[in-house]
Amino acid sequence: MIVLPAIDIKDGQCVRLKQGVKEDKTVYFKDPVAVAKRFEADGAEYLHLVDLDGAFDGEPKNLSVVKAIVDAVHIPVELGGGIRTEAIADMYIGIGVSRIIIGTQAIKDFRFIEHLIAKYDDKVCVSIDARDGIVRTEGWTEDSNIEALELATRLEKIGLSTLVYTDIAKDGMMSGPNFDVLALLNQNLNMNIIASGGIAGPEHLDRLAAMGLYGAISGKAIYEGAIDLKAYLGK
Repeated sequence: MIVLPAIDIKDGQCVRLKQGVKEDKTVYFKDPVAVAKRFEADGAEYLHLVDLDGAFDGEPKNLSVVKAIVDAVHIPVELGGGIRTEAIADMYIGIGVSRIIIGTQAIKDFRFIEHLIAKYDDKVCVSIDARDGIVRTEGWTEDSNIEALELATRLEKIGLSTLVYTDIAKDGMMSGPNFDVLALLNQNLNMNIIASGGIAGPEHLDRLAAMGLYGAISGKAIYEGAIDLKAYLGK
């Protein structure tokens, strides 16, 4: 299983939000590029970036920081947050982002995600962000009335190869992932599943790996020392 350290960018800084609330943020580092280089040095195989300003505003807000990170590291980078048009998708692929993560727009405009998958294939990932099993959109602020498994199944049928599943109630809380929903998705889908939200320690990573998941995203647990990334990846 791949461990993807998370770099969430807001106002050009590396932050974490609690349960996706933009006012409830903790600034961990002022230089996201330095953080990315440290994660690479610690053995990370892939980085997970989120433009939080983009997620809330619906357009890129930290492009210069994203480009600086892509240029500074030699490992692939995936990015989500505010990718709601083909032009924005093209721009991020053009600057070297290895995988773009589509959230809100995948639910609001299914033809959009179909087109992107046809154009970019496995460079496209969809993020399903859910509370109580129901997908939410617009930076987690709006309820979509679609169940996570139902949406994931529809996406698999049009060729999606990678899915990020985030349980909003768990995100930033370090209370453990939603193992039940992750197991349900992994058992019913053939695509790569990446777990996000609530990972608090190496035991959670071990359990997710034992479930056969493709990847797991960790942010706060790494920043606060609950997971020693270098030690975990080097074991």
